[in-house]
Amino acid sequence: MTNSAYRWVIVAAGGLLGCVAIGGMFSLPVFLQPMARETGWSVTGISSAMTIGFLAMAFTSMIWGTLSDRFGPLPVVLTGSVVLAASLALASQAPSLLAFQFLFGALVGAATAAIFAPMMACVTGWFDTHRSLAVSLVSAGMGMAPMTMSPLAAWLISHHDWRTSMLIVSGVVGAIMIPVSFLVRRPPALQGGHAEAASTNGEPSMSLAQALRSPQFIILIATNFFCCATHSGPIIHTVSYAVTCGIPMVAAVTIYSVEGLAGMGGRIAFGLLGDRFGAKRVLVLGLLAQAFGALGYVLVRELAAFYAVAAIFGFIYAGTMPLYSVLIRENFPLRMMGTVIGGTAMAGSLGMATGPLAGGLIYDTFASYTWLYVGSWAVGLGAFLIMMTFRPIPAARPTAVPAPA
Repeated sequence: MTNSAYRWVIVAAGGLLGCVAIGGMFSLPVFLQPMARETGWSVTGISSAMTIGFLAMAFTSMIWGTLSDRFGPLPVVLTGSVVLAASLALASQAPSLLAFQFLFGALVGAATAAIFAPMMACVTGWFDTHRSLAVSLVSAGMGMAPMTMSPLAAWLISHHDWRTSMLIVSGVVGAIMIPVSFLVRRPPALQGGHAEAASTNGEPSMSLAQALRSPQFIILIATNFFCCATHSGPIIHTVSYAVTCGIPMVAAVTIYSVEGLAGMGGRIAFGLLGDRFGAKRVLVLGLLAQAFGALGYVLVRELAAFYAVAAIFGFIYAGTMPLYSVLIRENFPLRMMGTVIGGTAMAGSLGMATGPLAGGLIYDTFASYTWLYVGSWAVGLGAFLIMMTFRPIPAARPTAVPAPA
């Protein structure tokens, strides 16, 4: 059943849902300056909605994942799609900065989290072969957001005020995500009478409480936290760093485009490598390479050099991220995928939240970004060393089915 053609429909649906959801949330940077001009709200106040969004994603990821384990991914993803579209529409009419921070930060962030863990858990359950590639393709779809939704937001804001533009974005989000949500199905092994068989088909025999207390889960969340903390600072602050090196802002922004395009290739390449050589081995090597990729920014000053480091760094950090879900599927029972993947997503979101603050404090203290990249290198080495301690959970022996009398 897990080799049916419909599994690729699940992959396509996951990639599209992730692209539109993340694109809706990350439309805020495009609207930032027009919003500040039209409302008089501070740039810091508006930007803080993104920080609130990351925190909301962190604290709701595990909840959404648990709900998807219990009720299936369709109702969870559908609810997230409806709430996301409604939150964007309400945020476009926010009468005050505080209201906007709640509507865009808390609600949009929480709704976006309803897509990632449930869809990653769903996809891992649909694939016995090509699992790393499938998860990477979903992640690649999510990575398309800066190249699709962000240009749409930029085109809208050039023709309309920010409120109208955000309202149109909410309509696009709802028009795409709500119908696509109905394509999502539980993995065959968890449908109907197959659910009990799934728990005895070579999967580790453990309760959810045992899984969340296991060394493997603790290592995965710690690794994901440090991994995301490694690339968060460089992602957020590299444009500012390039400007301090004398590169014009218009040119500096293109560094993100190079990083994003390279990340698309990295997701596919790491997925193929994970299928061939094993997710853990590829992830460990990727984490080590990511650390030195971050350190590479210390050595660059010219735009061409920034492009080179951004391409390498984006290729590596984007490629490593889908492999966590593959490792989770290989080590934990299918029936709890949403909860366990949600837990690692929570740790990753918290790691991402460290970058903006740490980079700002470092620059304000030293008037230089050098220590940000040195610190990212050290944190990246920490992620590598933690992941080195990971040992797979032994698989349970399949339960023999008694022969009919």
